[in-house]
Amino acid sequence: MLVKQLIDGYNGEFADVDVSYITCDSRKVNNDTIFVCIDGAKIDGHNFAKAAYNDGAKIIVCQKDLGLDNQIIVEDTRKTFAKMSANYFGNPSKKLRLIGVTGTNGKTSVTYMLKSILEQAGHKVGVIGTIQNMIDNVVVESHNTTPGPYELNELFSKMVSAGCEFAVMEVSSHALDQNRVYGLDFEVAIFTNLTQDHLDYHKTMENYLLAKKKLFSMCKTAVINSSDEYAALLTEGLSCKVITYSDTNDSTYSAKGIKYRPDSVTFELVSDSSFDHITVRTGGKFTVFNSMAVAVAAIMLGIDTENIIDGLYNINGVKGRAEVVPTGRDFTVIIDYAHTPDGLKNILLTFKECEKNRLVILFGCGGDRDKTKRPIMGDIATRYADYAIVTSDNPRTEDPSSIIEDILEGTTNANIPVKVIENRVEAINFAIKNAMPGDIIVLAGKGHETYQILKEGTIHLDEREVVFEALKQLP
Repeated sequence: MLVKQLIDGYNGEFADVDVSYITCDSRKVNNDTIFVCIDGAKIDGHNFAKAAYNDGAKIIVCQKDLGLDNQIIVEDTRKTFAKMSANYFGNPSKKLRLIGVTGTNGKTSVTYMLKSILEQAGHKVGVIGTIQNMIDNVVVESHNTTPGPYELNELFSKMVSAGCEFAVMEVSSHALDQNRVYGLDFEVAIFTNLTQDHLDYHKTMENYLLAKKKLFSMCKTAVINSSDEYAALLTEGLSCKVITYSDTNDSTYSAKGIKYRPDSVTFELVSDSSFDHITVRTGGKFTVFNSMAVAVAAIMLGIDTENIIDGLYNINGVKGRAEVVPTGRDFTVIIDYAHTPDGLKNILLTFKECEKNRLVILFGCGGDRDKTKRPIMGDIATRYADYAIVTSDNPRTEDPSSIIEDILEGTTNANIPVKVIENRVEAINFAIKNAMPGDIIVLAGKGHETYQILKEGTIHLDEREVVFEALKQLP
């Protein structure tokens, strides 16, 4: 492919140079490569340009003069690489109907619910997100919530080849801030909520919000949770069509007659012109909001009511999202990805109202991430649970005991027992061994993950396996 076909508007001296590969990873350079220098959060690709040049890169795309005889200087290499990636794969996103989902919590559940509805209506669907990517029903491993531009367009291309009509994708604040989705046109974009997370990266909630808001400058229709405290700021100045949903009357769509059960919710989805009965086989207030977002988005996409109702009813839950682990015992174990203050509060409130003995929460906080949320999560755990076990999550390069100390700062006024067991496997074993009849034990933070990231490296840790092994040790 010619350079002028890859870089929109470029007619310089290298316009007719033919290349076969593009990359921003200098380790992947060969003699037919364009290497794009990306200035990242930790590594600046410009520092590797000379190595890429020496390895035979035909063209170096950069943001500053590097003194190389094959360089092309552009204003923004991130945006340029995003457009180059789309051009390289023949702009596959233009052949798909794109739906983007952003928010602190709920993104994964929303994408899977929407996939279920669209498939119920007879469509082939691709999904891009945290747990895994899917091309129709073929699973592709996921390394980031939102992949980089090259990987993203490669996925779109495979979806088109597989006959997919829709691509439903989680769009993270990091991806938006880093222009990984630059140049995409979303038919519908969904906002679930905004609560404290990723402040190690964004520094302030305002920056976090502004990153999320970028998605709604790239869509035709915005579907917004108007119950969220940031909704008004998010919608301010948007030029796209805005549709709102909430559990109150002051929105385009509202939920009435909500009934919560441990394993399901039912409600009426109400607008000025419709009244539909919805049942979803997952408990919790967050399920009401997630399914409302999905139903409203599906309506905007032209999906009929019957398929929306059936699609929501037929989904059997998402791995690591309020996932019930079979125990064969007289207590219940739940695995959930809750790793933010709001996520932890939501999952605890979901099961607090259930008929039970004790609500036991086992959780930790990730290392090398926002430290300010740790005591907040400690406070939430001791406020809404009956027994708390504080342990490790993904400590990464931090000392696990230091992270736990930060969490415990929020438990100083606790009026429930707080047990500290640093090793997560040992903590789960303790929870199972000491479970009482009627207990609900929530393992929060890991969710779908089957690994734990330690200072020494990444190890295998699937909480389902740990629970099953612990159950075997019971009399």
